[in-house]
Order: sequence, then structure tokens, then C-alpha cells
Amino acid sequence: WHAAYADSAYVYVGGLDPRLSEGDVITIFSQYGEIVDVNLVRDKKTGKSMGFAFVCYENQQSTILAVDNISGSKVLGKTLRVDHKSGYKPPEEE
Repeated sequence: WHAAYADSAYVYVGGLDPRLSEGDVITIFSQYGEIVDVNLVRDKKTGKSMGFAFVCYENQQSTILAVDNISGSKVLGKTLRVDHKSGYKPPEEE
């Protein structure tokens, strides 16, 4: 089923503790490959994390490793959900 996402090096990450920063996400996910982009989604008014992110790896093989090895792991007592993300477009800089 991984082959269906061969066009994307992005993964969706859900279940993140709101106290985690972009640096924390990079630390967790960089063990499976070089990360080229992280979008930790935040509330526009408060700036607090909404508990999910999109991570882009340098190559698609790393997404397979992340999905297979991190999904279901617990971080700060919360279970992470990691899945391939096809068609993701990073937000434009303001």
C-alpha cells in the first residue's frame, strides 16, 4: 500500500501533545531520514499547537520507515498516528 503514495514525501502526524515544538517533532522523526519541512499546525489566535503536523522527508523511502515505525508509538502519554499524505501543499509564508 505504500506504493500508492510514491508521489509524496510528506507524512501526517496526529496525536501530538500540544507542548511539543517543531524541534521536538524533528528530533522524533529525523531518526528515519532527513527532514526538509515541518508544519506544526497552530491555532491562528493563540499560537498553540493543535496536536498535528505535516513532515516532509528528503525522500519517499523515509516516509515508509516513519509510517511503519512511529505510528502507534506513545510520546508524553499520547499515541501518535502517522500516515502518508498525498497532495499536501505547505502554507504560503505570510
